[in-house]
Amino acid sequence: MPIVNRAADLQPDIQAWRRDIHEHPELGYEEKRTSAFVAERLREFGCDEVVTGLGGTGVVGVIKGRKAAKGSGVKTIGLRADMDALPIEEATGLPYASKTSGKMHACGHDGHTAMLLGAARYLAETRNFAGDAVVIFQPAEEGGFGAAAMIKDGLFDRFPIDQVYGMHNGPGIPVGSFAIRPGPIMASTDAVNIHIEGRGGHAARPHLSIDSVMVGAQLVTALQSIVSRSVDPLESAVVSMCEFHAGNARNVIPQTAEIRGTVRTLTAEVRTLVEKRVREVVEGVARMTGAKIDLEYLRGYPVVVNHAAETDFAIKVAEEVAGNGNVTEMPPLMGGEDFAYMLEKRPGAFIFCGNGDSAGLHHPAYNFDDDAIVYGTSYWIKLVENTLAA
Repeated sequence: MPIVNRAADLQPDIQAWRRDIHEHPELGYEEKRTSAFVAERLREFGCDEVVTGLGGTGVVGVIKGRKAAKGSGVKTIGLRADMDALPIEEATGLPYASKTSGKMHACGHDGHTAMLLGAARYLAETRNFAGDAVVIFQPAEEGGFGAAAMIKDGLFDRFPIDQVYGMHNGPGIPVGSFAIRPGPIMASTDAVNIHIEGRGGHAARPHLSIDSVMVGAQLVTALQSIVSRSVDPLESAVVSMCEFHAGNARNVIPQTAEIRGTVRTLTAEVRTLVEKRVREVVEGVARMTGAKIDLEYLRGYPVVVNHAAETDFAIKVAEEVAGNGNVTEMPPLMGGEDFAYMLEKRPGAFIFCGNGDSAGLHHPAYNFDDDAIVYGTSYWIKLVENTLAA
């Protein structure tokens, strides 16, 4: 395959960096060792500027091309990788498995970081492009709003990025292949927290109580009808209530119950509709049962929306690396990604790089496939060189 030869030469180094990061996982905003590791490598490579502490523990490196960009085209391109791990006990049995109990790189962010470091090394060596390449190492993607934190801390003000691109590994996609789509590619992720206050009592005298379990059961059932009866069948939405906590004795009707879940949608309009219906359902069940129900509806990551022109360009670059027929148009995923915040600020695209037949993301047996390194690193390199053609 037409991968970058130098990326293949660098593969052993990139793999070593990846495995070192894998051994030392850090959760969101705790990535002090990882950030220091990244910053040290970027300085070794000769990046023109290395900034640390952006958005907490984020790191940004700037690599200037041999020529200044001219005309009205793109002058600065941003490439983003995430660095944080997950609170999961690793079950891979690998020699480089996590050395920290209860934490592991179960989503491949170790691979993302290492591949972008490899690209940064190559770009700093060759500088065969006109303009600036900005490599972005982001903290706290796993629910910590790290992208938003970097933006708030001046990412796009301090670095005049014209386009921004992200990449994630994809279990189930063959190594050496890519998958992408224009428009919505990953869902918004909203949280639903519900507290039910009923009237506790003896299980044998339910008529004197307001049964919080019954109220919660009705509420869960009613919430599940939102997607099937309020959302256009041609649109996508998920309402999943995944926690239900109530009671601690078989003969006591509990006073309270707690329900927590998530809502996923692929458009702003459906997102607003589902939130409205959740609020109406909660209010209706409260009136019907006499319970007091408090709803906390928290909007999380927005929809990841790939820009059309940049997606087309990303496809061409990926095909240059992987070959014709190895870049597929994927269906949208209902998982979330905070790269969405960056795509709200700048045009760009998010792509998936094949991780082969591995365990799924967030699984204790997951491992990033090091054979994917040359493809992801080559994609980053070609993206810069083709966008900022000298």
